[in-house]
Amino acid sequence: LNGSGVDVDAYPVAKLPCVPAFLMIARLLGDKGVREYVGAARLVKKLYPNIEFGLVGWIDDNPNAIDDRELEEWVASGVIKYYGRLDDVKPAIEECSVYVLPSYREGTPRTVLEAMAMGRAIITTDAPGCRETVVVGENGFLVPIKAVEELGEVMLRFVVDPELAVRMGRRSRQIA
Repeated sequence: LNGSGVDVDAYPVAKLPCVPAFLMIARLLGDKGVREYVGAARLVKKLYPNIEFGLVGWIDDNPNAIDDRELEEWVASGVIKYYGRLDDVKPAIEECSVYVLPSYREGTPRTVLEAMAMGRAIITTDAPGCRETVVVGENGFLVPIKAVEELGEVMLRFVVDPELAVRMGRRSRQIA
């Protein structure tokens, strides 16, 4: 993979949680696909309210940033489990079975590489930088940019077939 890469020894494979869980790590910007992630989480939670959707990140001064009120509503409604900004993302990755990054554009996203190294299946967008991390059907899936329904549908595949995360997570580690 292009990009900075990660030291796979520093990101060991972690056991998957018993119940499927999703995670996104990003600056809380619209262009990172945070609203799409939350929208898809809402769709999944209507059918499976016990599924967790973690979010790691921070709000900054960017005009495209999510505002505090919006984030507070997501947390208060129970859609998102918010971790805040973390210096070490490994514990958050350990709590998920699928890593999600619905970004509009990226270089090669380091967070995806870290999740892959830890044996996590990937859902990301068919956007430059993101698409290079996924071999479709092997270690994850690609969705169109800004596609909340499609993202939710792919998430549901992992909920109804948890073995998919196991198989794809193994492949992610091999690719990493």
